[in-house]
Amino acid sequence: MSPVAGGDTESDIIVSVVGARPHFIKAFPFIKAMASSPARVLTLHTGQHYDRNMSELFFKELDMPAPDIDLGVGSGTHAEQTAAVIVGVERALLKIRPRAVVVYGDTNSTLGATLAATKLDFPVVHIEAGVRCANREMPEEINRTLIDHAADHLICRSALAVADLWSEGITRGVMNAGDFMYDTVLFAQAVAKEKDIRLDSYDVESGRFILSTVHREFSTASVGALVDLLDALGGLGEPVILPLHPRTKARLLTAGISLERSDDLRILEPLGYLELVFLLGHARMVATDSGGLQEEAYWAGVPCVTLMSETTWPETIEAGWNVLVGLDPAAIREAVASDLGGGERPEVYGAPGAARRVVEPLGWE
Repeated sequence: MSPVAGGDTESDIIVSVVGARPHFIKAFPFIKAMASSPARVLTLHTGQHYDRNMSELFFKELDMPAPDIDLGVGSGTHAEQTAAVIVGVERALLKIRPRAVVVYGDTNSTLGATLAATKLDFPVVHIEAGVRCANREMPEEINRTLIDHAADHLICRSALAVADLWSEGITRGVMNAGDFMYDTVLFAQAVAKEKDIRLDSYDVESGRFILSTVHREFSTASVGALVDLLDALGGLGEPVILPLHPRTKARLLTAGISLERSDDLRILEPLGYLELVFLLGHARMVATDSGGLQEEAYWAGVPCVTLMSETTWPETIEAGWNVLVGLDPAAIREAVASDLGGGERPEVYGAPGAARRVVEPLGWE
């Protein structure tokens, strides 16, 4: 991979664009890998996630420097959010004139930043390129496809991601480096052990509860289906801890649905990352529609029941540690009662050190 030279830029600054929880987790090892670089990393936060436990607390817990710029775009329709990011990022880049722009994942923040940078002819490095689920009804699938076809350097987490890019005719600038999240998870696991986080504060025992998250549009679009899902989770016969995403909470409250439960479902406010990793390490199983938590569960050796009909982590299914059930209550109950997991977990997403394997060939070390 050829180095990203300074070109016509006026500064030796790398702009790292974040805006949602998965970005913070992936940006952490990148910032660490750049610590000794002569180039400065400037963090631009779009403000797509503005809940404290989904934004500020992540920076504090991972000991990351506070964002240098916060656009504060907040919520809105896909068009409104993406447009606000494009305008805000463009203004920032015109002032900074960076050496390159690093983006993560597949959110509206990622797409908006990619479009702004590409149109200004600043090189774009896409972390987690090549991810596909073959469902064009998912906004993320549209985003990630457009991002990959616009970016200059496509950093993949697995051989499958590389193959997916090749199948679309994208071969230039492609690199299989492994997953950045792996280093963050290992760091968080070590730090969480030193924190005073107690299972008894959740009234659960190690290995005898399920950790769940629900936030995607697919899961929250229908209030009826969402209520049925929560009832299914609450009727599994064991405690289910559900840190509630702001989108899911708003959907329920707007519909007049109470968050108080009399079953086994424990609805909580969003958790900090260290606390989530701690709970994951003690959970018997995960039930989620989160892409990141599927992978984190795989690394933690916790079986995962995915509340979707497709996944961007097919390797975890092939390994026998993940199963797709959608929102069908009967399928959820069957999967939770199954013998999921327990076998070998091949290192399909690379070894630790992915960020370093990217920084060096880019010439930023």
